[in-house]
Amino acid sequence: MIKRGLLSAAALVLAVSPLTTFADTGSKLLATGGASTIEGAGGGGIVPWATLASYADTGEWGATVNISEVSVDDFRLSVQGASFSWSNRVELSYAQQTFDLSTIGGELEQKVVGAKVRLFGNLVYGDWPQLSVGAQYKKNQKFALPSAVGALDDSDTDWYVSAAKAWLDGPFHRTWVANLTVRRTRANQIGLLGFGGDNEQNAKWVAEASVVAFFNRYWAVGVEFREKPDNLSFAKENAWKDVFVAYFPSKAVSVVGAYTDLGSIAGLDDQNGWYLSLQAAF
Repeated sequence: MIKRGLLSAAALVLAVSPLTTFADTGSKLLATGGASTIEGAGGGGIVPWATLASYADTGEWGATVNISEVSVDDFRLSVQGASFSWSNRVELSYAQQTFDLSTIGGELEQKVVGAKVRLFGNLVYGDWPQLSVGAQYKKNQKFALPSAVGALDDSDTDWYVSAAKAWLDGPFHRTWVANLTVRRTRANQIGLLGFGGDNEQNAKWVAEASVVAFFNRYWAVGVEFREKPDNLSFAKENAWKDVFVAYFPSKAVSVVGAYTDLGSIAGLDDQNGWYLSLQAAF
């Protein structure tokens, strides 16, 4: 089920591997650019962080391209995305999502256009965490199925605030990173099943969090949690969780693999499986 995703991932690694010979793709420390989320923003896998994508620091610009595959028991999500960041202040992102529902028939698609602005603070330096605000405009491109199950709209905007902090000599003398995000949203299954529903029409605030521990400069392990609204009566929507391993061989490439627990999706319970994401930074 994940064969296509693995082949795509391998192709990206081969395509960007020459970039690893460049010593500098930005001034920030290795891994502080994070990875790419399934909605295109910089962060973990399912949670956007206060950090900005790429390694661009003050006066620098940076860009990333990424592909991700999520394969659970009955569904598959494929994502292609890109981002641009400037001066460790502004991030613009884009993601194209394809949700394969072949087990129940059909396919859903969504575009996500995002923007994030760092307000103050720094991930590594100083006493204050880095604080950023962001928005993600989502447009569902195949709305017949979401409409049939009770979704009200085919597009909407998520708004979020994120705070992140790194401790270079944290517990067990390891580097740790923690991020907390609060999001105002009315998206059903992150928007793939439309927005709003017969249970709840209005947006609500939900919580998202990530904690990461580094074994060394290149390897890290972490956990993520993402609360979700429950707007549709036809099927309960659960929080998403994952446990991931991240590899940062250089500033040019990052690889993230995870075990995911997505709960119930479209009435099918216990949707567990694997997540793989590859990012190239410039």
